[in-house]
Amino acid sequence: MRLYSGPLSLFARKAEIALDEKALPFERIIVPFSQSAGYAPKHPAVLAANPKGQVPILVDGDLTLFDSTVIFEYLEDAYPTPPLYPVDARARARCRLLELTADEILLPHVRQLMYRSGPTDPDPQRQSLRETEGDRAEAAIVEHYGALQAALADDDYFCGAFSVADIALFMQFLFVSRLHGPSLDGHKRLAAWYARMRARPAVARVADEVAAADRELSPHLRAWAHSR
Repeated sequence: MRLYSGPLSLFARKAEIALDEKALPFERIIVPFSQSAGYAPKHPAVLAANPKGQVPILVDGDLTLFDSTVIFEYLEDAYPTPPLYPVDARARARCRLLELTADEILLPHVRQLMYRSGPTDPDPQRQSLRETEGDRAEAAIVEHYGALQAALADDDYFCGAFSVADIALFMQFLFVSRLHGPSLDGHKRLAAWYARMRARPAVARVADEVAAADRELSPHLRAWAHSR
């Protein structure tokens, strides 16, 4: 298998964790990225495989897939052991909803913090608007922390056993942390879950690599943190 990934691609890193958790060997191709130009010029293989021109792209023999959720579902169907979805249909549906919560409900708030990884806008009004939107996003993220802690309850993982829901939610929380968003202080069960996730070797590798990529690619993020 071959996976096209990016150093700071939240969704590609989701796919990497799933592949590692399933102990599936794969060749990883990291496409070029910079904070100033993003993924431009885009890798020709990514453009050919995905109309949106985005990673991740998974190639397994003559099959080429894009979108992290589609990749999750394919890996579960083609390589079911160890499972990353519950067996029960209702539990599996809840698991899918939690992944969707991470990717489509949390992500818009996380995106509002991403200005911190780039240069200050030369227009003071636009920069002020960015910061105001970032403050609102932080407040919304804290509200989601409360709801997610309630959903976790006293379980070790969100769907009972470790699953794609945990991978997706962890990546959002990791990006909140790297963008200096709200901490998990005051959400002890969620913080314990995050530490439990961070201790898994596949998750730790991705988290460490994202941190290393930030040290190389995100000087503005460091400067933003030092200015607070």
